[in-house]
Amino acid sequence: MSTTHEEGTGQRAIRVMVVDDHPMWRDAVARDLTEAGFDVVATAGDGPQAVRRAGAVTPDVLVLDLNLPGMPGVQVCKELVGSQPGLRVLVLSASGEHADVLEAVKSGATGYLMKSASTQELADAVRRTAAGDAVFTPGLAGLVLGEYRRLASEPAPAASDKPKAPELTDRETEVLRLVAKGLSYKQIAERLVISHRTVQNHVQNTLGKLQLHNRVELVRYAIERGLDDA
Repeated sequence: MSTTHEEGTGQRAIRVMVVDDHPMWRDAVARDLTEAGFDVVATAGDGPQAVRRAGAVTPDVLVLDLNLPGMPGVQVCKELVGSQPGLRVLVLSASGEHADVLEAVKSGATGYLMKSASTQELADAVRRTAAGDAVFTPGLAGLVLGEYRRLASEPAPAASDKPKAPELTDRETEVLRLVAKGLSYKQIAERLVISHRTVQNHVQNTLGKLQLHNRVELVRYAIERGLDDA
């Protein structure tokens, strides 16, 4: 067996769970990801099973189909992201319907990939998702950014009861502004001439300070304050 990139560099392999109701497809995706060097810690064929198993194995990335028996994929996503804040969800779906994409994003999915993607595209998407990037099939990223803007135009509930948000550093604000513009962490790192890891750290610090849970909430916060136009 060949040594994986993660093993060769001494890094822990990314832990992945695959959820799909078609056994042949599920097994093929799990096999492809294993061969690409990921640690596939579990699979599931329906919604309730996915929630139970993900709670037990705590994967880094959940590769999730939307059309599941027992519980819709968006509900699975919502429950798991709510209970496991560090979990990243990459939807892998046959549907390119805008309504499905937006519903997945609102439920907490980090990315959305069509099942027509190649094995290499899937592996790359899982790696980027694990790193915190928002990954979308070409053509869908603009749609999602538009949805971020729409969400930002809606009033936040009970905003007057919330304490004043803590101050961000200049660098955190700068990173947040670029996140709101739709740049990936890699693009932000190149723009600011800092490492990818430093970008991730700034984003995590900002999430903690603002008591937000994911990139969707972070972008909404930034757009509400006009940072995407700055």
